[in-house]
Amino acid sequence: MVKETKLYDLLGVSPNATANEIKKAYRRKALSCHPDKNPSPEAAEQFKDITSAYEVLSDDSKRDAYDQYGSDGPSMGPGGMGGMGDDIFSQFFGGMFPGGAGGPSKPSGPQRSKDIKYNISCTLEELYNGKTSKLALNKTIICKSCKGIGGKAGSVKTCTSCHGSGYKFVTKQMGPIIQRIQAPCDACYGEGETIDPRNRCAHCKGKKVDSERKILEVVIKPGMKAGETVVFQGEGDQGPNIIPGDVIFVIDEKKHERFTRKDSNLFYNCTVDLLTALAGGQVAIKDLHNGWIKVNILPGEVIKPGALKVIEEQGMPIKNHPGSFGHLFVKFEIDFPNDNFADDDKLKLLESILPPRKKVTFPKNANIKDVILTEVDPLKHEKRRGGYEDEDDYPQGEGVQCSSQ
Repeated sequence: MVKETKLYDLLGVSPNATANEIKKAYRRKALSCHPDKNPSPEAAEQFKDITSAYEVLSDDSKRDAYDQYGSDGPSMGPGGMGGMGDDIFSQFFGGMFPGGAGGPSKPSGPQRSKDIKYNISCTLEELYNGKTSKLALNKTIICKSCKGIGGKAGSVKTCTSCHGSGYKFVTKQMGPIIQRIQAPCDACYGEGETIDPRNRCAHCKGKKVDSERKILEVVIKPGMKAGETVVFQGEGDQGPNIIPGDVIFVIDEKKHERFTRKDSNLFYNCTVDLLTALAGGQVAIKDLHNGWIKVNILPGEVIKPGALKVIEEQGMPIKNHPGSFGHLFVKFEIDFPNDNFADDDKLKLLESILPPRKKVTFPKNANIKDVILTEVDPLKHEKRRGGYEDEDDYPQGEGVQCSSQ
């Protein structure tokens, strides 16, 4: 059972009418009262009403909201039950009336104000631990003095010039073409109402609204990430016949100096000395909870350059799952010792410990040049054609390698 049948009555159909029946009824009525075919004010008003009715009843979600709440239901969405005028009409008739009425009509029923969005910048530590911020918001509210009337009780009158619609039909001629368009009423400035200046609200000067500074407490939950939102429903701008929209805070994650985040996992670049990489040791990683992680590298566990290891359950908290965490991935680089770090005796000791060198062999009767490596001097070597100024210029890919056996 529907709450009211006004829109169905305008189209001359029952509340049980199918979508096709509603479409046919609108087509039939729109043809008879379109302003370009019937220029009377009554026909124009009727055309606006039936178009607004069709806009609601042809949309399943709007129709459901209307059936449940009636014309003032809050679920009509942005644009509410306001008619789309000739936009809908042209979908049916392909602009068969040149110079159609056009222009937006004054919507009926409560409209929803736009959502207000703000970015809130958070460090990775704040997203790990969570935080609460108090932020000030300047918003429009209904005037508390006149309660949104704009003047004394009974002083607000329906505009006699536009009969409360907020617009008038204006005829304009462009060469041989005569157009009738909708324009805001010059008597009420599109409001559809007039207030005697002597009776206007002294606080809002008849504007019906005021401004207010409100403090909102934004709670960032542990594990939230960039792009997620904190929504304050109905905290948007207020106004007469307006349903307040939402205030939405969008999380912006700051770049971290040590960690890189991907979903609930963290990535960390770690440099260890050669001895630790070969013989084991410990690594200290400062975490996001004002603590430290002691990583044990076991003797015999050789860490190679570029090796990727994982420390389970040491990543970001998983939102709304207390005690659950992502993983911490550690990529290792090796800090090799400087030249001449050991004397010949110690180097021979290394030879006895490390795996033996691979023996280098050459083809029989090969022409062999015996050379040594030197450091690259950009001022000296870049002058030679084909020289390289830095490592990034050096050719990479398969086939570029040292050969040893």
